[in-house]
Amino acid sequence: MLAERRHRLILQALRSGGTASVTDLAEQLATSAATIRRDLLKLEADGLLTRVHGGAVVEEDQLSFDEAAAVQVGAKDVIAARAAAMVEEGQSVILDSGTTVHRLALRLRGRRLTVITNNLAVYEELNGDENIDLMLLGGMVVRESRMLDGFMAEDNLRQVHADWLFMGACGLRPGGQVMDTVVAEVPARRAMIAASDKVVLLADRSKFPGTGMVKICGPEDLDALVTDAPEDDATCSALREAGVMVISVAPAAAGG
Repeated sequence: MLAERRHRLILQALRSGGTASVTDLAEQLATSAATIRRDLLKLEADGLLTRVHGGAVVEEDQLSFDEAAAVQVGAKDVIAARAAAMVEEGQSVILDSGTTVHRLALRLRGRRLTVITNNLAVYEELNGDENIDLMLLGGMVVRESRMLDGFMAEDNLRQVHADWLFMGACGLRPGGQVMDTVVAEVPARRAMIAASDKVVLLADRSKFPGTGMVKICGPEDLDALVTDAPEDDATCSALREAGVMVISVAPAAAGG
């Protein structure tokens, strides 16, 4: 098979199926793993994919924070309200850069809490609340995502401990893998997981399976999922089997 055709098929596989391993691609294209590795090096050099351990991903276009915040607002509010009820006075909470997490921040105002975040929208919501001890993580400003990211955020997270992490995601795979679309955002989210006693994923039904080429974590890293997805959804069932508490909330009213 000509290299040009292989390259086209590799990109098709990545765009349609999420991440792909070298072994899987070699089997699909009936070629050697060494050939696939050379192909991935060339495609990465051309800026068409990002190599990861054992394979590659294609980073997808991502909505800006403001665009994402305007989607599924009713569902996000229902999920956020249930998540807020999990937090007790005096506890410490990490809030990540997700838009559902931002809706949660609105419901934490006025409570005696410590909030740690890289989410600039969360910072703006809580900055004037004297009841909340607010820690803004350092890092580079990612304006489109309204967040702080990079090695400084990761380093800050190594110095803190929290009772809870509430995190969002771009997608949730049938096996329970939590996905993101941007490789660079994943290390900070993993550092948040490591810094927290309890990890709660907030995901509306549009995230099943949603988007994302890069794995943030697996079900073994989650303590709970709060979602408006149907209780009999296959992904919810897989998470329950893995020991994750799946908290189902009523779907938001139409137009919400």
